[in-house]
Amino acid sequence: MKRLIPLLGALFAASLASAAPAPVDSTIRAVTVYTDRAVVTRTAHVALAGGITELVFANLPETLTERSLQVSGQGTAQALILDVSTRRTYVDFTPNARVKELEDALRGLQKQLRGLEDHASVVQAQGAMLDRMEAALFAPPTKDVPRPELAQFTNSLAYLTEQKTKLIAERTTLDEQREDLNQRISTVQSQLNELRGADRRAYQTVTVRVSAPQAGNLDVALSYTVPGASWSPSYDARLLSGERAVALSYFGVVRQSTGEDWSEVALTLSTARPGLGGAAPTLSTWSLDVLNPLLLRQALEKAERREYSAKAAPAPTAAGAMNLQLLTSEAPPELKDAALASATLETGATSAAFKVALAASVPSDNSPQKVPIISTRLNANPEYLTVPKRLATAYLTAKVVNSSDFPLLAGAMNVFLDGTFVATSSLRTVMAGEKFDLALGADEAISVKHKRVNQFTEDTGLTRSGKRITYEYLITVQNNKRTAERVIVADQLPLSRNEKIVVRQLSPDAQELKPTDQGALKWTLDLKPGEKRELTVKFAIEFANDISVVGLD
Repeated sequence: MKRLIPLLGALFAASLASAAPAPVDSTIRAVTVYTDRAVVTRTAHVALAGGITELVFANLPETLTERSLQVSGQGTAQALILDVSTRRTYVDFTPNARVKELEDALRGLQKQLRGLEDHASVVQAQGAMLDRMEAALFAPPTKDVPRPELAQFTNSLAYLTEQKTKLIAERTTLDEQREDLNQRISTVQSQLNELRGADRRAYQTVTVRVSAPQAGNLDVALSYTVPGASWSPSYDARLLSGERAVALSYFGVVRQSTGEDWSEVALTLSTARPGLGGAAPTLSTWSLDVLNPLLLRQALEKAERREYSAKAAPAPTAAGAMNLQLLTSEAPPELKDAALASATLETGATSAAFKVALAASVPSDNSPQKVPIISTRLNANPEYLTVPKRLATAYLTAKVVNSSDFPLLAGAMNVFLDGTFVATSSLRTVMAGEKFDLALGADEAISVKHKRVNQFTEDTGLTRSGKRITYEYLITVQNNKRTAERVIVADQLPLSRNEKIVVRQLSPDAQELKPTDQGALKWTLDLKPGEKRELTVKFAIEFANDISVVGLD
């Protein structure tokens, strides 16, 4: 027993001894992108020898948010995650090959620039010589140099004009070439300066201490938040006019410059906005008082100190949970027969997430990567809207209901009509089940004309102390399509802002079409194929002779 006790103590001490730090070969497996940041998840398979092991994740982005770190794992070893620590490390980085390539390119561009400058000097000398020749041609005759004959003078003048025209064109070409070369030199110089200044580059190193009573395997997942990533919605809307439907393709445009490439990762786009914080802002007391310059200055100084302290303090983020969690491996996404793969929708209490169906790669160069979210077919009731007073063109719109389960966020939209690109537009935020209008661009098949038919001025009153100006306009709308279409025509009457100015509506009759409070008139026309309708807008403006009216056509 006396010999057994020291042996057990030695074994116990050995089991608690920390092993040498073990560098981890990790791979980015999943990324969740928000509008202003991303959560990156790395995974690694490690073999634990028993006892305490330090798992080192090296060369992570310098900008990762330390308080966002989360660690989880699953394996045969009954491991316990003890703690997670971070430190900033600097590594020497001398990109000799790339620097030499850029230096050679810079020398070549500078050589071309010198050649252009030499050519410009020759052109300048030629111009000076032509100027001397022109001065001699127009110089007064002398005893030694008589006046040239008319034919000789005309030929010389034509020659000088031709040569000067050539020199002007050559100078213009040289200026354009020098401007292009200077821009290229500036770009290469900027890249070279950036690489020369990268001799010491900072990274974050994350160390995870794990304790295991016995040897075994462990699959570790490390998640962290990084800035420099974002996504925005984009749409392609294809109106199928013969089917009264809209084929809407929903995309997410992802950009990132986090410092590490995302290669073949499971990508999720989230509508959550963590930058807004977790709670609504509170109202402070709104007080009124007599201005006191001394108190105002003290308040401003206090506010400046508070702002400086806020900038110096680290941004608050959610603390990382470091207890063991099970890692679940998802089944590979099912391929769709449709031309556009659909993302999986996950809804939460305050946001939604779109899990992209296929693995995506997004390089860290801030270039846009367009990934599909969903393609859906929506029933549409198309109609046309025209404001001929402003532009004699009919614009196609569609009344649509978002019958999908996906919220449609505000974003840019490309519009196609029966397969032909017709316009760029935008879409406002539309929730599932909500009605909305799609602006689908101009359609020349609906002919619209607007012209002023008449305008005349007459005196009014017994003493001719007043004046009346009558305006008459004719709007013509014709449906040149093979299908019946609804056209909304908008026009207006002027509004009087003074009791001395009276506006009288003459046509259409006010009982048939009453203008809005803003003076707007709207007709709803259901036109058969080939049908033409004419609308008359006629009104009179009456006012006294002794006043000047602003706003008359």
